Amino acid sequence: MLCPREAWFFSVREEATLARVTTLTLVMAGGAGGRMEQLTAHRAKPALPYAGVYRLIDFPLSNCMHSGLSDVWVLQQFHPHSLGDHVSNGRPWDLDRTYAGMRVLHPHLGGSGTGFHQGNADAVYRNRTVIREFDPDLLLVLSADHVYKLDYRNAIEHHLQAQADVTLVTTKVVNDDPARFGVVEVDDGRVTGFEYKPQTPASDLATTEVFVFDARVLLDGLERLVSEADGDDDDSNLEDFGDDLLPRLVKKAEVVEYRLESYWRDVGTIASYWRSHMDLLAEIPEFDLDDPAWPIYTKAAQRPPAHIHGSATNENSLISPGCKIAGRVVNSVLAPGVIVEEGAEVRESIVLHDAIVHEKAAVRTAIVDSGARIGRRARIGGQPGCDGGRGEVSAAEIAVIGQRADVAPGGAIDAGARVDPATR
Repeated sequence: MLCPREAWFFSVREEATLARVTTLTLVMAGGAGGRMEQLTAHRAKPALPYAGVYRLIDFPLSNCMHSGLSDVWVLQQFHPHSLGDHVSNGRPWDLDRTYAGMRVLHPHLGGSGTGFHQGNADAVYRNRTVIREFDPDLLLVLSADHVYKLDYRNAIEHHLQAQADVTLVTTKVVNDDPARFGVVEVDDGRVTGFEYKPQTPASDLATTEVFVFDARVLLDGLERLVSEADGDDDDSNLEDFGDDLLPRLVKKAEVVEYRLESYWRDVGTIASYWRSHMDLLAEIPEFDLDDPAWPIYTKAAQRPPAHIHGSATNENSLISPGCKIAGRVVNSVLAPGVIVEEGAEVRESIVLHDAIVHEKAAVRTAIVDSGARIGRRARIGGQPGCDGGRGEVSAAEIAVIGQRADVAPGGAIDAGARVDPATR
């Protein structure tokens, strides 16, 4: 039985259809990504390369395109330059339009909502004025750092049919700790419990950070929370939806789940980022990048085809355009422009744009960031895995070499070690 609905939970509950509602999509792309350590020292997490040629933000933006969503606003904050050039005017995702299309919002000074965002709830609150001016019926709020495919129209249609105030897109957590996420309890599709990053999760069902909100419910609810906490435009006292808003809504509003049964990965840690790349190398990968019905689009520089030299050995790896391979690459993902010289070996690793692995060097169970140089006969990481990179590996076993760092010839970087960007 629902608790009596307070005035701030008012929403239009009459029968609605997808064709009749206006949906505004908010892509939350401003997080600092601190758990990615050196990889986000000089870039926003949504700008992090994935599978060689993509960026993490490409996945929600491609989903928006395939879902026919044309009003997409990207909220940036941390290292915006690293993401701004990539999303640009939205052309790769058919969002460069005279009417509707992509809009990029930044923290600002002057007027309402000034200051930096402290979380997704605070980000929406600080942009409430322009959102109300747009006057959407629904707000689709997406994180920009997860790997998955989803037709958002299905979640929106489910939301409308359930006459819900909020729909949480959920998934069963696989090979990860549910305590990292918002954990959900459900009864016949209705959300009956919600805890944000609990120490002891009540279930393995988690939010995917995809939310469908009745716009009035979300905006009025945030304003009510700010008022109760004596907040203001400079300091709303809001952080993420999971801290206060969603627990309140679960108790007082109509909150339902839409279950995502296909592949979904949060790649917001070193271990999960590495693991998700190894997933791509399975004989039959759970997540198929080669899906003509649902391609992932990106903005990428024009590069020549990869050059695999006669001395090279390439086993079960993804090699991007512009790579020059004269050494051995096994169970690894190489971004554009990577060079692996003769006698060098890369195993169970991710090597990002324009990094160089010089002759007779060895890179094993590692992430080498863009522009890094691994010197001749240097050794990075541990021993090669006996399972082709498909066992459980912790962050303490994955070496990380930061952007434009140099590892000296003959140098040794242990398994799990970290080298900061631009280290010489």
